[in-house]
Amino acid sequence: MERTLNQPLALDRTVASIMAVALFTVLTALGAFVRIPLPFTPVPVTLQVFFVLLSAVVLGRKAAISQALYLVLGAAGLPLFTGAAGGLAHLLGPTGGYLLGFAAAAWAVGSITSKYRNTADMILALLAGVAIIYAAGAVQLGLLLHVGVARTLQLGVLPFIVGDLLKAAAVLAVARGMRR
Repeated sequence: MERTLNQPLALDRTVASIMAVALFTVLTALGAFVRIPLPFTPVPVTLQVFFVLLSAVVLGRKAAISQALYLVLGAAGLPLFTGAAGGLAHLLGPTGGYLLGFAAAAWAVGSITSKYRNTADMILALLAGVAIIYAAGAVQLGLLLHVGVARTLQLGVLPFIVGDLLKAAAVLAVARGMRR
């Protein structure tokens, strides 16, 4: 049977899900390459949070699979983490907690946004996702640097709040646009 370019290609749901999970794994990795180092902290600004949150809104709970796959591939040595780094040691370093928080945040946001699609619930879900990433990251950062809570917040949370709120707002805008 011959296909022409104007005929739609029907994909099996399973294949489509696998492709979507793989796409967000790749997008999260690409988000790591948009990296702005800050001179006062080992944690850079990246676009990863945007893709973690977007994956959750698009994939629901399956977003956790895309983020777990990203972590596994990076831990296995592929240069997918910031600075084209890879390896298990990166997950044990100062930014490892944030990375590990990606999967938890994706699952939480995906769980909420799968059930509740109104704007208020979406905003709360996205904020919860950012909070989960910050909590996981800040705990590991503080422990590794042997600093107190105030200093940990100065190094690993406060400099990123405005940018991550903008990323969450962008995800909300994309999600609303997708619904139309």
